[in-house]
Amino acid sequence: MNKDQFVQVARRTVAIERDAIAALHDKIDEQFYLACQAILSCTGRVIVTGMGKSHHIGSKIAATLASTGTPAFFVHPGEASHGDLGMITRSDIVIAISYSGSSTEILMLLPLLKRMGIPLISMTGKPDSPLARAADYRLNVCIDAEACPLDLAPTSSTTCTLVMGDALAIALLEARGFTAEDFAFSHPGGALGRKLLVKVEDLMHRGDELPQVRPDTLLPAALVVMTEKGLGLTTVVDEEGELLGIFTDGDLRRSVDQGTDINHATMNEVMNRKPKTIHKEMLAAEALGLMEDKKITALVVEENHHPVGIIHMHDILRAGVI
Repeated sequence: MNKDQFVQVARRTVAIERDAIAALHDKIDEQFYLACQAILSCTGRVIVTGMGKSHHIGSKIAATLASTGTPAFFVHPGEASHGDLGMITRSDIVIAISYSGSSTEILMLLPLLKRMGIPLISMTGKPDSPLARAADYRLNVCIDAEACPLDLAPTSSTTCTLVMGDALAIALLEARGFTAEDFAFSHPGGALGRKLLVKVEDLMHRGDELPQVRPDTLLPAALVVMTEKGLGLTTVVDEEGELLGIFTDGDLRRSVDQGTDINHATMNEVMNRKPKTIHKEMLAAEALGLMEDKKITALVVEENHHPVGIIHMHDILRAGVI
């Protein structure tokens, strides 16, 4: 095959699968609605099962459901017959995937599921198959043709099954009012999780790491404190520890530009008396946005007029909150 032939085959494959998905649009009907209602009323988990390629598609569907607010996991039907059926409880609901609707391993489970009174949702391309007839709710993923020219390798059928699973997950997501923050709680290690879960108090410098000087401290002495703490600023507090202002590397440059006698000036003369402060409950992502907006690299964390921490832009970036 030459280049044009490879491209032609690829485009034909995409076209066949695209048409199969388009045809799926009209197959989403009242049965889909009833399946959604059954899952929403389920007090247990959604158990997804399937053999062969349906195993892989089912695992993805279960993962998508679980990450979008519907507790779910995959159970291999072959393993279910050898002990894993104990993972399924009477309060669960089962989604069984089989394009032919006649997978032996799944059909073997049906009497047991019926005996336990577990609702069954079928996802099959054969509406008259044994699986579809046994199901309480039937999702139709029938296709006209596989993209495989031999009509053997599951291609269009697995694509449509996956899309039907996505449609189910997103419909349930919206019905539950699932939010981005909810999503973050199930993805704490991801970028979104860090953005929506990490707070300022999780990253801020506190205690002995917090630079503090008094208003009568000479500028050279304040610079020593700033150098020791390495945050590019120091807070200025009164005898009771209340925040009076801050002094930063930028303030030092401005003082030099203005001809200030930096050897004898006190903090009271050169400090910024109206610093931008934040509270520790603020999201780190919000703090980063504020720094970028104000073109600064650090913020003082204030509580009851007292500085309780400092958060630096580098701390946020190191934590992966971007």
